[in-house]
Amino acid sequence: MGPIDLKYRRGELDGYRFSDPGLLEQALTHRSAGAPHNERLEFLGDGIVNLLVAEVLFQRWPKADEGALTRARAELVREASLATIARHLELGARLTLGPGEMKSGGHRRDSILADALEAVVASIYLDSDFAACRAAVLPWFEESLAALPVGKPGKDAKTRLQEWLQARQRPLPAYELVSESGDDHAKTFKVGCTIIDPTLTAEGEGSSRRNAEQAAAAALLEKLDISK
Repeated sequence: MGPIDLKYRRGELDGYRFSDPGLLEQALTHRSAGAPHNERLEFLGDGIVNLLVAEVLFQRWPKADEGALTRARAELVREASLATIARHLELGARLTLGPGEMKSGGHRRDSILADALEAVVASIYLDSDFAACRAAVLPWFEESLAALPVGKPGKDAKTRLQEWLQARQRPLPAYELVSESGDDHAKTFKVGCTIIDPTLTAEGEGSSRRNAEQAAAAALLEKLDISK
C-alpha cells in the first residue's frame, strides 16, 4: 500500500465523503473519551470486515480449500494487520481519546487502531450500503492480499509450533498466563509458552490472551530457528 495523502476535511476519509459526518466522528471516538463512542460500531465493523475479506478470498482463490481460506482470512483480519492499515490511513492522528489514553499513547496502540478501523468500516456501511462499503474498504487490503501466497497462506504460529512438535513425536507446548494489566477496555496480556525436548520458554504480549499466545509461540519458533 503506497502512502496516502490525507488532508482530511470533516466527514471525509480516503476519498469517501460521509453524508452523515457524525458517523465518522463516532467511529474515531474511543470509549475513554465518553459517549457516544465507537464500541458498537466496532462490533458491526468486525463482522463486515470478516465478510468482505471472506468474499474476496472466495472469489480470487477458486481452488483453495476451507482451511487455506480460513488461515488467509485470519491473517488479513488479525489485530496487527488492521492496525497497519489504520496507520496508513493516519487514523491515530484523528482519534478522540480520553486524557489517560492520550497520555499513555493510545493513538499508537494496535488494539485501539484496529478497533477504530473496524468502526470506520461500519460507519461507511451505515452511511451508504454494502456495495459502497466494499468499494471503499477493499483497496485498503489490496497490498496484504497480494502478499499472500495464492491458496497457501502461512499457518499461524501456534499451529506451526504444534505441527513441528508432532512431527517429531514430542510433547505439545504449554501456555500459561503470566500477567494482565491495564483498564478493562485496553488490557495487555503476557503469556509464556514452554516446550520440552528441547526445554525452551518464550513470552509474548497481546491485547487478548489469544494474541499473546500467538506472540509467545512466534517467539519460541524464532528460538528454534524455524520462524518461517
